[in-house]
Amino acid sequence: MERVARTRADRPGSATGGAALIRAAALLGLRRVVIDTIAGPVVVRTGRETGGPATILLHGAAGSWTTWTPLLAESDLEERPLRDVIAFDLPGWGESPLPDRADPDVGLLSTAVAEAARALGYESWNVLGHSLGGFVALDLAVAEPTATLSVGLVSGTGAGEIDAITRPIRGGLRLPWFSGMLVAMRVLRLLGPAGTGLVRLLHRVGALTPLASPLFVDPRSVDPTVIEALAVEVRPKSFVLAARAAARYDQQRWRSIGCRVRSVRGERDVFVGEHDSDTFAALIPDFHETLLHGAGHFAAIERPGAVLAELVV
Repeated sequence: MERVARTRADRPGSATGGAALIRAAALLGLRRVVIDTIAGPVVVRTGRETGGPATILLHGAAGSWTTWTPLLAESDLEERPLRDVIAFDLPGWGESPLPDRADPDVGLLSTAVAEAARALGYESWNVLGHSLGGFVALDLAVAEPTATLSVGLVSGTGAGEIDAITRPIRGGLRLPWFSGMLVAMRVLRLLGPAGTGLVRLLHRVGALTPLASPLFVDPRSVDPTVIEALAVEVRPKSFVLAARAAARYDQQRWRSIGCRVRSVRGERDVFVGEHDSDTFAALIPDFHETLLHGAGHFAAIERPGAVLAELVV
């Protein structure tokens, strides 16, 4: 049983990729599908069928399915294309509406993911999750132990962020950038449509790039489509509800995970707590984490090749 092992992917000459996000699903061999689930209609991009198992891709709380397009494009360039892809807009993000429930929980999201995968004909899957999507991926492994073959985390939401949500002063001092974003999302939620309009205005005048710079190692190399996505895909209400759901979640459930869990984190990820890796390792029986040089919170965008090498089975 492997409790924890950390390695460093310092590959000489590697740098931030400057990868662009791709919105045209057809360019990646995918099609748009709407699936009815317990959480309401869920929009996915799916394709590249070979008979399974599925490759499920779950974005974070500030994204959509397009978060994973640099990884998909990189897999094609390396001639090891990801197959049987289901790239989600999780309920409340992208084109998927918020669930009708007043306060949706993590289990609702993971159940919706499993229902969508089965509606597409899959009975087993490997799942990759970024940030909040990693939280959902781990719960999917708990709820679907036979169907979930492996979990890959890219800066998965961990103990540090939970502490910042539940203990704002102590946790906020430890993760000030995450705490600041959470406060900003709460304010934007109160502003309603004017809040999302404000974010888009900041983008138009060029102010969003410096505001988002802590998320990346080298903001100057980040493709404009990435910053545009942060502006267009901001969902303050969904972000705040997701934070509440994560705070209520019983992380002890992860002790029952039977599949392999592999994690990558950028060396300069401002959303990572000092003890996050140790907490994951103490709770998840088969856990291994790799620190990626040249990456922040969005390693699948900044270092898609390294993420592919570390996480894809």
